[in-house]
Amino acid sequence: MMNTNTFNKSAIYALKEAVDYATGAVVSKIVAKNNAGNITLFSFDEGQNLSEHTAPFDAIVQVVEGKAKISINQKGYILSEGDIIIMPANIPHAVEALARFKMLLTMLKA
Repeated sequence: MMNTNTFNKSAIYALKEAVDYATGAVVSKIVAKNNAGNITLFSFDEGQNLSEHTAPFDAIVQVVEGKAKISINQKGYILSEGDIIIMPANIPHAVEALARFKMLLTMLKA
């Protein structure tokens, strides 16, 4: 996974244009990060994924562009542009790009 620069504060960003796709890769760009959690913008090339894992806090996925399969506790959910889903803390989840897609991930520490 490639990580690019963070966002500047007090600036307007168009999320669809704020991170580029990379062939055969997942790209991440930190929007904001502090002790309460973080917000990261991702782009996934078609077929790319984040394998099943857990996180110690809730994670909210908002699809900015494209189509993805989000699996939570081995149940699959298909999301398209504008859809959101909450992946609960400590529950296994995974992300798969059904087509090129971009998502905004918000992680909130309990």
